[in-house]
Amino acid sequence: MTRTALVTGAARGIGAAIAARLVADGWRVVLADRDPAGAQAAEGLGPLARFALADVAEEAAVAALLAGVAAREGRLDALVCNAGFMIRKPLAALTLAEWSAVLATNLTSSFLLARAAEALLRTAKGAIVTIASTRAHQSEPDTESYAASKGGLLALTHALAASLGPDVRVNCVSPGWINTRDEALRAEDHGQHPAGRVGTPADIAAITAWLVGPDSGFVTGAEFVVDGGMTRKMIYVE
Repeated sequence: MTRTALVTGAARGIGAAIAARLVADGWRVVLADRDPAGAQAAEGLGPLARFALADVAEEAAVAALLAGVAAREGRLDALVCNAGFMIRKPLAALTLAEWSAVLATNLTSSFLLARAAEALLRTAKGAIVTIASTRAHQSEPDTESYAASKGGLLALTHALAASLGPDVRVNCVSPGWINTRDEALRAEDHGQHPAGRVGTPADIAAITAWLVGPDSGFVTGAEFVVDGGMTRKMIYVE
């Protein structure tokens, strides 16, 4: 039977790239997003893909999403928790509602999804991949809610790995600078990376595909930093 994956935040960027990679590898993929534009992304991937309109920050929406997967696909082998967004504001200007909205989408949604998908994933001996960020380890000013949500994902990942193992493996990917919008980049942008370039969504899709596949069967509770080496680079101002 064809393996099935659910990818959230899949209308564009990293989520869309992960969905495309899994379809290319022969997976059936459900692309979930609160943006209706995800329907176009799914249509472009052919008959192995379908779109589900869902705000994964909402408990009822997550329950309905997984009920739909159970009814239509009948199995779930991989859950990729990618949905997320940033609000960049000075601390004094960041409202509690904005803080809560970022954590709900970026962090709480992964708890809701894992809980709702547990039975299907255990049956399939499946895998979960959360998409965090190098901002879980280092920050720019005015990014408190985003950094907190991504740091929380790291802890949630190893907690889930302990709770769901050995049936379900759970790992985290923390991207660095990924050019999700086809920006015109300078030579300096690429050159500052030890790898010699800024990352692409395909870089994150590649490691995610490995993590949900059989070759990573002994890997769980781990974080994979995919940042071209930037977090290992010592930087001095001359």
